[in-house]
Amino acid sequence: MEDPGQTWLNFSGKVCVVTGAGGGIGQAIAMSFARAGANIAILDHSPEGCAATDEAIRDAGGSAMSVVCDVSNPASIDDGMALVEQRFGVCDVLVNNAGILRFGKLDTVSEDVWDKTLDVNVKGYLLCAQRFGKRMRERREGAIVNVASIAATEPHPYCSSYSVSKAAVVMLTRQLALEWGPTGVRINAVSPGFTPTPLNREFYAVPGVTEQRSKLVPLRRLGSTQDVANSVMFLASHYAGYINGHNLVVDGGLSHTSMIHVPRPGYDDAN
Repeated sequence: MEDPGQTWLNFSGKVCVVTGAGGGIGQAIAMSFARAGANIAILDHSPEGCAATDEAIRDAGGSAMSVVCDVSNPASIDDGMALVEQRFGVCDVLVNNAGILRFGKLDTVSEDVWDKTLDVNVKGYLLCAQRFGKRMRERREGAIVNVASIAATEPHPYCSSYSVSKAAVVMLTRQLALEWGPTGVRINAVSPGFTPTPLNREFYAVPGVTEQRSKLVPLRRLGSTQDVANSVMFLASHYAGYINGHNLVVDGGLSHTSMIHVPRPGYDDAN
């Protein structure tokens, strides 16, 4: 399944665990690592999602296994890790990507939605890092990449609990990097910008949203799941061997602009 365009990011023989790999960004990440030669462990709460990504990788000639796993449940992660180590061995790269998105404001968010969001989006990252990272620290090598969001630093009016959870992911990344750096394990984060995925399809289904958001981005397009996957792979690779505790923003320059930069009707900013 090797892709000549990704041979410089060679993960041949490496064991890569990707949570939330049943679709969207997680699936793109899993398939990208597989193309670079890694053995992929797909962890997802959805049996159908696991099967779809597993089949896609295998059909392309890659090596994969799927594990139905609830990342907010320690026992479920322990069971999943045991299966991964039995099949592929110790994890070299962990990508924490599993997450949920619930729309709503803080004045009306229910305790159930709040607790579930933080359980999956924050506690799930910590639990997976603790377990898979323990083996990395013992071997004094390994990389963890946490998928955060630009919502971590920019308040979002429609999904407040999600924004809070992603802010916590960024600090979790920095804290782990500080504590585990001396053991040789690197922990970084990637914060995608406007990137359509199955998680936010409800939002992008609203007429005009795609066009409106594209105009806000200096590159004048939305991000793709592959854009995010490429960045994750770089941070997990030896080329990023001296990068630790960093949050790589992948948003086409959106964070450096504002509404004032939206082009006027009829204005061609290429001229």
